[in-house]
Amino acid sequence: MLLIASISCLSVHAFSFNTDTTGMGHFPMNATEISPLLIGEKIPVVRIPTANGDVYDLNNHVMQQPTILIFYRGGWCPFCNKALSGIQEIQDKLVKMGYQIIAISTDSPENLKMTANQHHLNYTLLSDADLAVAKQFGIAFKAPGNYLKTLAQSTAGKDVDELLPVPSVFILDQAGIIQFEYINPDFKQRISPDLLQAVALALRKK
Repeated sequence: MLLIASISCLSVHAFSFNTDTTGMGHFPMNATEISPLLIGEKIPVVRIPTANGDVYDLNNHVMQQPTILIFYRGGWCPFCNKALSGIQEIQDKLVKMGYQIIAISTDSPENLKMTANQHHLNYTLLSDADLAVAKQFGIAFKAPGNYLKTLAQSTAGKDVDELLPVPSVFILDQAGIIQFEYINPDFKQRISPDLLQAVALALRKK
């Protein structure tokens, strides 16, 4: 496993590289084999549903202001919920820096609403139930068998490839270029709110 943790280069990774990201049905079999987009790369074109079922043009919103983009597994994941609540706690500080916060998960729009209400989240939640966006970002991998029933329910049956995303945080500039990312195949390990806030501030001072 490759482990990089360097704020000087504004990246945090913990994975090995898998070169097959064709999106043709050949997905990494575990979280350590993903090949995510890297710092300096531009995000793909993304249009996915909001919690209300409306189509959200991510690229258009990113053009409007710097963005903290979060991928999480779903509202059924206690580690994700803890991470989302931690980001909610620093939201005001991030917004004052000029950022918007957008979080994407495998949940259906209906389940996004439940997560937002239960954890009092007031930033944008988006539904990537078929994991099309996670595939484009190179963070999707084959879900272990014990997750399949949960994913079938939480995605409303749209996760036909039976995938999960590796929880990830990207900081994007208004051109959609990745300035920072935290990606860890151990879903129990998340970037702390304090570290995220510090990195976000450092990027704004560049």
